[in-house]
Amino acid sequence: MATNTENESTVSREVEKPPIEPIRLPSVEEIRGQDIWNNCAVRSVVSGVMGGGLGLMMGLLLGALDTPLMQDEMTGRQQFIYQAKQMGRRSWSSARAFAVMGFVFSAAECVVEKARAKHDTTNTVVAGCVTGGALSAKGGPQAACVGCAGFAAFSVLIEKFLDRHD
Repeated sequence: MATNTENESTVSREVEKPPIEPIRLPSVEEIRGQDIWNNCAVRSVVSGVMGGGLGLMMGLLLGALDTPLMQDEMTGRQQFIYQAKQMGRRSWSSARAFAVMGFVFSAAECVVEKARAKHDTTNTVVAGCVTGGALSAKGGPQAACVGCAGFAAFSVLIEKFLDRHD
């Protein structure tokens, strides 16, 4: 009876072991693709384009929700034209803002990461500060400082929510 139990526990231990898989080296195409993506200019441009696309969609949505002040006095055609113009203005404005935001944040994070040779939350804090400061610099030094602190805090919250770093 004891040998039967020992055999069962040995068999169950063998089943629990994960199979050993050979290490697969990346192909030349995968290495080239990784090298291209690790280029700060490429990463920044892609982030800017994706940010612009997100801003375009948000602008279309928010522009569609805008209602004219004198809606009662407008015909259906006038309301449609007004709505289309609002959607166009909002989408273009949001697309520019989000594109700049994505470009600056991604460029700053990539440059800091390359300079520090680390991939951690500090890069996100610095990139958020640079982005917030740059976007609010027109308002003066105080606005730039507030923008820096606010965007850095927001970036850290998003980073912790997404849990990208170990």
